[in-house]
Amino acid sequence: MAVSREPVAPPSLSALRARGPIALFLDFDGTLVEIAPGPEAIRVPRDLGPRIEKLGKRLDGRLALVTGRALDNLESHLGPLRVARAGSHGAARKLADGAALGESPAPLPDAACQLLREFSQTSGLLLETKPHGAALHFRARPDRESEVAALASELAGEFGLLVKSGKSVVELVSPGAGKDGAVRAFMAIAPFEGAVPVFIGDDVTDEDGFRAAGEFGGWGIAVGERPSQAARYRLDGVGQVYEWLEL
Repeated sequence: MAVSREPVAPPSLSALRARGPIALFLDFDGTLVEIAPGPEAIRVPRDLGPRIEKLGKRLDGRLALVTGRALDNLESHLGPLRVARAGSHGAARKLADGAALGESPAPLPDAACQLLREFSQTSGLLLETKPHGAALHFRARPDRESEVAALASELAGEFGLLVKSGKSVVELVSPGAGKDGAVRAFMAIAPFEGAVPVFIGDDVTDEDGFRAAGEFGGWGIAVGERPSQAARYRLDGVGQVYEWLEL
């Protein structure tokens, strides 16, 4: 089926499940929680973690969270998770029982981190450090976007890194990080194997997940107004995501 340039509302989750096994891959920021001025300013429903676990049980374990956040940061907001999850844009992966899936990605070189710290201190931008990456947030200073992008491109070339761009944020990660890789890794094993994958996300980095879902006969659902090149369906915002998931 050709990719729609103007995604429409998806069929209900119940209707999709009636056709056969579905595997859900869910972004976090902008999908399950509203975007906030900073990564720690998000407002998370107190019982969201348990509700996600119940959804996973309804899907016989075929549910994974795939986020740009580090996994320990994700759990600091949701509590201990008993669902599959992938952090650092899909590079760090864990199964529902907490076992690692694949090798742990390499951290950024110390020299690159130091240069990012120096820039954040002189520019007044927020630097979010992670075990496998570092992100510069410029939501409070949108006029610095081109400067941030130029620095990230320069450091990526110098240290052999990848640049991941999102909503008012630019992140440097090690090669191999990508939400598409997380989808492929989970779809190769039980209980995901053989199911139809559905990836739900709101940002540019989720486009990789949409395309990977298509490789396995599934599709993406874009959240919000950002134009999507790879999603088949769309939901207007976090509230609609909750309704669609029946959370």
